[in-house]
Amino acid sequence: MNSPIIELDELSRTFVVRSKAGGLRRERRIVHAVDGITASITAGEACGYIGANGAGKSTTIKMLTGILVPSSGRVRTCGFDPVPQRRTLAREIGVVFGQRSQLWWDLPLGESFTILAAIHRIGAAAAQPRIDQLIDGLELAPFLNTPVRQLSLGERMRGEVAAALVHRPRLLILDEPTIGLDMISKERLRQFLIAERAQQGTTLLLTTHDMSDIERLCERVLVVDQGKLAYDGTLDGLSRRVALERVLTVDLAEPSDPITVDGATNIGIELGGARQRLSFSPDQTTAAQVLAEVAGVAEVRDLTIAEPAIEDIVRTLYSRAGGGS
Repeated sequence: MNSPIIELDELSRTFVVRSKAGGLRRERRIVHAVDGITASITAGEACGYIGANGAGKSTTIKMLTGILVPSSGRVRTCGFDPVPQRRTLAREIGVVFGQRSQLWWDLPLGESFTILAAIHRIGAAAAQPRIDQLIDGLELAPFLNTPVRQLSLGERMRGEVAAALVHRPRLLILDEPTIGLDMISKERLRQFLIAERAQQGTTLLLTTHDMSDIERLCERVLVVDQGKLAYDGTLDGLSRRVALERVLTVDLAEPSDPITVDGATNIGIELGGARQRLSFSPDQTTAAQVLAEVAGVAEVRDLTIAEPAIEDIVRTLYSRAGGGS
């Protein structure tokens, strides 16, 4: 059995917030960003860590990586105590923050990889095959000589992921890696991460607001709300527990009367009937079944499926469990 690569034991982090309370007096308030989370992630797992904005995800990651000191509780990452052993831990983990860069802004992208290999004390002979592998897997060759500041967001994010993997970390932490990316860039990145995990056995911890990222990349989900752990289990188990409705929007070749489908509800018609929206619950039917029935009575030109927002999932999960406000 694989040993835990992440261990959280009653992990908490509080912050003091001061705000004006009238006149010259300032009010002092304690905010529990992370509130007694206990969980472990086994080496080789792919785990989604999700929740609404302000739920405590980024604070947890900062404690996992040694950037923040816990207020109480215990955390171990790759067997190390993250704060006192931060330098040693850095050799075992790779981290990508969607809003921050580890690349050298004015240098060509390829030079960042060489510099990072040197920082990790990887010799040129050992580093180059790995760098070449990442360049090929993430299709970076066309813009290796382009300064990072001139890259598109999708190109830069692929570069960020490559930079985090140059030293073959045991744990890869991705914080909103697909934010702002188009569908093609997102899928290219997802395909690479699936292949990388299969080849290297890398453990993945992913925070995202895109449920498609979770569905494609993760076998397990941790849901946090207001700093507390609300759910720990499989994505299928979360879907069954929450069972929020999805919405299938179809564009038809010709206008049509309202289409009715078993297990779905027609919730809207636009463009004189050429566009129709059907909601369905995943515990009663599937998008494929709904689409098949629609296609049986009308020609479908295009379609989209709207997943419930993570905020809605967390809200529903807590309301059914009688969670905190």
